[in-house]
Amino acid sequence: MIDRYDWPGGSEALWRFGPATGPVVLLLLPPFEEANRTRTFAVGLLRALAARDIGAMLPDLPGQGDSLLPTDAVTLTDWRSAVVALVEATDRPVVTAAIRASALLDRDADVAGRWHLAPQTGERLLRELSRIGIDRDGDMADVAGNRLSATLLAELETATPATVQPLRTVRLGTDPGPADLRIDAAPLWRRSEPGNDPDLAAALADDLAAWSRACVGW
Repeated sequence: MIDRYDWPGGSEALWRFGPATGPVVLLLLPPFEEANRTRTFAVGLLRALAARDIGAMLPDLPGQGDSLLPTDAVTLTDWRSAVVALVEATDRPVVTAAIRASALLDRDADVAGRWHLAPQTGERLLRELSRIGIDRDGDMADVAGNRLSATLLAELETATPATVQPLRTVRLGTDPGPADLRIDAAPLWRRSEPGNDPDLAAALADDLAAWSRACVGW
């Protein structure tokens, strides 16, 4: 179901999946091009959660997806404020599920638990973007076709994922970072084109459903 949510800077689109009772997973896509590469997979993951009787939400964040806010007008503070607003407006226990650098976005939200898939620091994200090319022009920069503000880039330089418990970290393949669960699968965000992996979605849905229930005792 397509819905909308309000945040201090406006209103954004929101997709809802699954039952209207019990815990609800708030899935956050990684910013910029990785959002395009993982959206189809994310929708499959949330449909798999719905089949496991877990509700979910997939929001467009300010300046991303179909948002009317220009990308160059958005900041990390805006993204975090939008997540906080959506959590506060939800009358069910919320568990955030973050992919890659979206793990930087849920640290201010009062949630029942967090689930991070291959989380990144802001510094790591900027290093990867730099390989593509960052063309700075005063207070703005062009990064892989995205016009970004100097404020956002400065915020990302020191941004780190939340470490507040309960927190579960999942990583793929040979990713060397610490993990509660490691699954042997190829990272979709590395592909040149958007793709899907139903087997991976099913495995992650099993883990995320169990974690969501554990976080709220449901």
